[in-house]
Amino acid sequence: MEMLAARQFKVSVAFDGAKGYQQAVLQRPALILLDVCMPGMDGFATCRHLKANPVTQMIPVIFLTAANALDERLGGFAVGAVDYIGKPFDENEVLARVGVHLRLMPKLAVEHAAASPLPPAMSRNNALVQAAQKIMADQIANPPSLEDLSRLLGTNRRRINHAFQECCGQPAFGWLREERLRQARNLVCQTDTPISLIGDLLGYSSPANFTRAFRERFGFAPRDLRCLVPSFDGAGSGAGETGRR
Repeated sequence: MEMLAARQFKVSVAFDGAKGYQQAVLQRPALILLDVCMPGMDGFATCRHLKANPVTQMIPVIFLTAANALDERLGGFAVGAVDYIGKPFDENEVLARVGVHLRLMPKLAVEHAAASPLPPAMSRNNALVQAAQKIMADQIANPPSLEDLSRLLGTNRRRINHAFQECCGQPAFGWLREERLRQARNLVCQTDTPISLIGDLLGYSSPANFTRAFRERFGFAPRDLRCLVPSFDGAGSGAGETGRR
């Protein structure tokens, strides 16, 4: 980072992901350079935490790393990085890219991040839960195991479930079960998506398992609940009746 300090950038350095995340929350930097390979929490997990926390989610993250395979580069963009620079790198290129992203960063967003206090409700557990929820929601039909989720977030199973218990009153996969049923109810009531497809989209192993879980949660089978809500064509039941005359 000497090349940045030599050009009058104010630089703060952390040597592992967890400390880097904590420093970012406290210092609200204008931009973050992040390695992938770090002890403890790796760069991808760190970026997930940064993007899950409202205090740091607007800060642009650039990966600067020797982990330069295509799948690693794509992984960096998938977790929210704005750029990815492989080692060995040219200093002038790094400085140019840093300058571009600092100019692109909305000035008001930077000022707001620097001026806003940390929300009282936003703890490390809140950020961890939000990052985990995003991963599970994005892969809701085939979510990672708790072990894989822990690895993706640079933590452990016990910490994840403790964070979910604190923030949601239930373990991680209890939240996932409720989220699946919440989405299922919305799809049943607000769309004409076939019931069997809804269950499949949300990861239920069979239509019977989906119907059973839905009935236990809401007191109605999906088809019965759909019969109780208005039609989806926006014209009401009258349009259907006119078509049958």
